Amino acid sequence: MTGKQVRQWRSMCKGLVLGTLLTSCMILLYCLSTPQIHFSVPEVPVPYSCAHRPSQLHHKPTTNSSQKSTGQTCAPKVDIMFMKTHKTASSTFLNILFRFGEKHRLKFAFPDSRNDFFYPSVFQRSQVKDYRPGMCFNIICNHMRFNAPEVAKLLPMDTSYITILRDPAELFESSFHYFGRLVPFTWKIPGDDKLNEFLLDPNNYFDPEGFNSFYLKNLLFFDFGQDNTLELDDPRVEEGIKFISDRFQLVMLVEYFEESLILLKDALCWEMDDLLFFKLNARKGSTVSKLTPELRARALEWNAIDWKLYQHFNQTFWKKVHAYGRRRMAEDVAELRKRNKEMASICIEGGRAVEAGSIQETAMQPWQPIGEKSIMGYNLKKNVDKAHRKLCRKMLMPEIQYLTELGVNLWITKLWGHIRDIINW
Repeated sequence: MTGKQVRQWRSMCKGLVLGTLLTSCMILLYCLSTPQIHFSVPEVPVPYSCAHRPSQLHHKPTTNSSQKSTGQTCAPKVDIMFMKTHKTASSTFLNILFRFGEKHRLKFAFPDSRNDFFYPSVFQRSQVKDYRPGMCFNIICNHMRFNAPEVAKLLPMDTSYITILRDPAELFESSFHYFGRLVPFTWKIPGDDKLNEFLLDPNNYFDPEGFNSFYLKNLLFFDFGQDNTLELDDPRVEEGIKFISDRFQLVMLVEYFEESLILLKDALCWEMDDLLFFKLNARKGSTVSKLTPELRARALEWNAIDWKLYQHFNQTFWKKVHAYGRRRMAEDVAELRKRNKEMASICIEGGRAVEAGSIQETAMQPWQPIGEKSIMGYNLKKNVDKAHRKLCRKMLMPEIQYLTELGVNLWITKLWGHIRDIINW
């Protein structure tokens, strides 16, 4: 046996051992974290918001059919359901929501012991930390598998439903990179370029009943509580898209994130200050697989339901932009970019994101995928003036640390992090 073959066998054995350990740990954690089942939860509607209403109204500019600016006043909408989809810049938007919630002293519906609502199980009210029937919440925004009836019983009747989508080919590449090692059927894919090998013949590897297989096929449709293994011509696909369209007032797009935020500002009567952001959980460029036109086409074919979903909401998105006014949108996006650039010069050491190994403060370390440290983060400037110090830290804070600061007990998430450190993943 050659040296290369020995190394391959060692690598395979290590993968099997670590994979077995990982699966055992995940099963153990799932058993420990399974919430108590509430067989008979009383139906207590939540008709009104429990928010501390702002004392001042905001001026909301509008545009009429002749593109002339008019105006009216409105109060910011504070009751929000954000459907946090996977690998869609949703952590960046979550940071915006966390700061908005703190600003208006809103009540979040958070999960208990971890940073998601027991995903991939469908959402239940009993998964909310300290939930009791009739309790009032303003915002729910952590990862879940959407369950409309249960969400509706948790939030006020006039809650705004918001979500975000991403080009399915790019999302698939990101998901394959981030979650691939958690999907056992990928362990048997040969070669170094597993993504390329998989897309050449996905049906040869994909197991619809396999552990975590949902991460690698129509993940968006799955997140919305739908069946991600349907054939494209199945009538339930159109029904699912219509269901999402009827439920969500605004579907944002990652590729037009700033335009999406401007539409959000208009729909919810927020201020420009509420939209300030730094890009969180971004991967370093060297770990991003550049999809060739052929691979992109294969990825879209494999995720055909997500592609149909994305195309539908891409059309509705641009209709909203047109109604808002193209020139007005361009001006507002330019203003947002200018404000973000100013904040970056105030808050960020060096003015840009750095690799994980260069992040000086442990509290600013983002959560990393298994097997590598590809997610970038930031160093907070040491001489930030007092007026901006708190805002800068909040804007740069990774999701896990921010949740902890907001009072969420993440013992399962943190235990899993320690286990990964022990086995050097």
